[in-house]
Amino acid sequence: MPAPLVLLDLDGTLVDSAPGITASVTAAYQAVGLPAPAPDVLRSFIGPGIHSSLRRHGVPEPLVEDVVSAYRARLAAGGLYEATVFDGVVPVLRDLRAAGVRLLVATAKPEVFAHAVCTALGLTPLVDGIFGPSLDESSTKADVIARALASLDDPPPPAATLMVGDREHDVHGAAEHGVTCVGVAWGYAAPGELEAAGAATVVDSPTALRDEVLRRLVPAADDEALQRA
Repeated sequence: MPAPLVLLDLDGTLVDSAPGITASVTAAYQAVGLPAPAPDVLRSFIGPGIHSSLRRHGVPEPLVEDVVSAYRARLAAGGLYEATVFDGVVPVLRDLRAAGVRLLVATAKPEVFAHAVCTALGLTPLVDGIFGPSLDESSTKADVIARALASLDDPPPPAATLMVGDREHDVHGAAEHGVTCVGVAWGYAAPGELEAAGAATVVDSPTALRDEVLRRLVPAADDEALQRA
């Protein structure tokens, strides 16, 4: 039987990347002469792909690629590293791997940026792979999940797979593959967003996330893993 699998969103789930992302979006708007979004709107950019976020917030189509270029330039110049791992996430990743769960990062952040962030923050050794779109494509979360699953020689069935994320697109992307999504309350979702999207449950701490994953995927290892934690 293939080992169970957890697909992990990055921004808002594993790392608090709000400072760098919001500053980069602001700089990108200003670079093309557009007024920067209000702070509450800026937070909504964290999670979905940048192309879809810009279109959703009314950036004229002829300016979208210019804004994307300016945004990525600001990220590469330092915004990418204005991020911290959420408290409690690292021990949870260690506990899940110790219990035999495979962990793959599946993010809307371009894969080259995701690798850089995970390496800088010490997350790369704690996961089994990192997946995101290339710089020259605009992918949905479902597309990224498909790539992550296709990377496995022995992918588990949907019943032995979970998506963990903080935004509605994580829930919808997982659903396209028949995968259940567990939402996390410490990310950037609007109140009620995850529940409305159909998340199976929403946990309020990394410890609660670990317990939920073990309960759903590794019931036989639950007690042993919790004793080690």
